[in-house]
Amino acid sequence: MNLKIAVLAGDGIGPEIMEQGVAVMDAVAQKFGHEVSYKEALCGAHAIDEVGNPFPDETFQICEEADAVLFASVGDPKFDNDPTAKVRPEQGLLAMRKKLGLFANIRPVTTFDCLVHKSPLKDELVRGADFICIRELTGGMYFGEKLEGTEVAYDTNKYTREEVERILKVAYQYAMQRNKHLTVVDKANVLASSRLWRHVAQEMAPQYPEVTTDYMYVDNASMRMIQDPKFFDVMVTENTFGDILTDEGSCITGSMGLLPSASTGTSTPVFEPIHGSWPQAKGLNIANPLAQILSVAMLFEYFNLKEEGALIRKAVDASLDANVRTPEIQVENGKHYGTKEVGAWIVDYIKKA
Repeated sequence: MNLKIAVLAGDGIGPEIMEQGVAVMDAVAQKFGHEVSYKEALCGAHAIDEVGNPFPDETFQICEEADAVLFASVGDPKFDNDPTAKVRPEQGLLAMRKKLGLFANIRPVTTFDCLVHKSPLKDELVRGADFICIRELTGGMYFGEKLEGTEVAYDTNKYTREEVERILKVAYQYAMQRNKHLTVVDKANVLASSRLWRHVAQEMAPQYPEVTTDYMYVDNASMRMIQDPKFFDVMVTENTFGDILTDEGSCITGSMGLLPSASTGTSTPVFEPIHGSWPQAKGLNIANPLAQILSVAMLFEYFNLKEEGALIRKAVDASLDANVRTPEIQVENGKHYGTKEVGAWIVDYIKKA
């Protein structure tokens, strides 16, 4: 297969982890006889510094013409600490999602047995937890009508039936492929937008009689994820709730540096780690590249290249079992491995497999 990949390394640790993701993609492509070409593009704070726009038109064009986007991270403290800034790196991320029609964010939450001890939760709660959070990505408060002032401000949490139906369809498709259990997360006891979500979900549920559909308020869901994460199989929710719950889910595994994600919709899909730009670690060779590498696995699997994705996952598992790990997940007194060393070990494993 020939694949054209847009590479958006972004800010902070982005370029470092992206280097390892691309190296793994090249190793897999070579092993399986695929041709992969890359086009790099600006985004985030780097793009603001260069051209004044966090998601320039040229970057959009490169993404639109690609088969897939491999994305790393955006964000910089100089914008975080300036509430008056009119242009922010994160606006580039929102623009990319909107322009590419990326309405479905898929975040697997998978635990690794050898890292269960790193989780803040008890072993018996975490071991075996394996679920997917599906977050609606282009609606809700992040994109609704806004007013920002010093005396009053608001963000409008608007959803249409069409937006709700299409994300629920994605969620049901994933549930059918897994354990046939879907949890719809909302706040229907308070919010009108959530009552629309629940109404549409109740209409659609009979179309999927094999799937057990249940409904949970977001506050209850956030507690249930900590008390009993193995309850969930597929979870679907709106944009703001999804942003919060998916980050909470990432902590179950013991490190945000372990989890990949995919964003899909009407145009080019995007594959990215769930963590941020971690600017404090920039250039220190300590950032965990596994989430970026596992995003490459999701990319291959999206194109039905299951064997390729499986090999990447096997290599990641092998690296963890061999204690080839970056500092935040390394065992006590374990050998030091940096971002580059972990990536190189996984590439070598793939080449020898």
